[in-house]
Amino acid sequence: MAPNQVQGPSIQVHGLTKSYKKVEALRGVDFDVARGSIFALLGSNGAGKTTVVKILSTLLKADAGSASVNGFDVATEAADVRESISLTGQFAAVDEILSGRENLVLVAHLRHLKDPGAIADGLLDRFSLTEAGVRRVSTYSGGMRRRLDIAMSLVAHPRVIFLDEPTTGLDPEARIEVWQAVKELAEHGTTVLLTTHYLDEAEQLADRIAILNEGRIIVNGTLLELKQLIPPAKVEYVEKQPTLEDVFLAIVGHDGKGE
Repeated sequence: MAPNQVQGPSIQVHGLTKSYKKVEALRGVDFDVARGSIFALLGSNGAGKTTVVKILSTLLKADAGSASVNGFDVATEAADVRESISLTGQFAAVDEILSGRENLVLVAHLRHLKDPGAIADGLLDRFSLTEAGVRRVSTYSGGMRRRLDIAMSLVAHPRVIFLDEPTTGLDPEARIEVWQAVKELAEHGTTVLLTTHYLDEAEQLADRIAILNEGRIIVNGTLLELKQLIPPAKVEYVEKQPTLEDVFLAIVGHDGKGE
């Protein structure tokens, strides 16, 4: 069972640095994530997003700085952090030979939970996979596999879930399916940290957006706050409101490079 929820931000990150040989992946990263919110870490490929997730999920140690998840320090209380979280990587980690329901039951058994069948059925219903639950995962579409992957991450009711580029390689319809699943996570009280390089994804999902560029957070705010960072649109006949893409390119520049 996950540790009890504590007061304050669900995730706190202060001054994180990480280098790989001579490459500085993170150069003093700071941000907080409110409980039950969706926080998007937005940046180009190689900006350091996955490095942040690996540190927060205790898969990698930072060179300096501190971070806590659900009130537990990622460096000194790693076991408690792992009990509080779930991580969904860039590719769906599902067994294609098994059915969707069998995948969920297997995870529930591995976590020594009571009544794995009921847990599986509940999650299949929540992610609109009940009819597909008896079929082999090899027959699933990309969106269905990703929804099942997220459902598997929720078997033990984690307080926090990390989604590392969850819609990479999916077609538009499948992406919308996953977006709806992510929104429902927050509605159920789960804190979501989402990494993405898709501007529309951050715009659609996030309560707050932090832009990570060359290992640093260069801006952090709501979508409205980010839009206010660039000059008002020039009015000719119709005022053009800035998109998140306009904000991103204005701040990072067209030639921004990753780590």
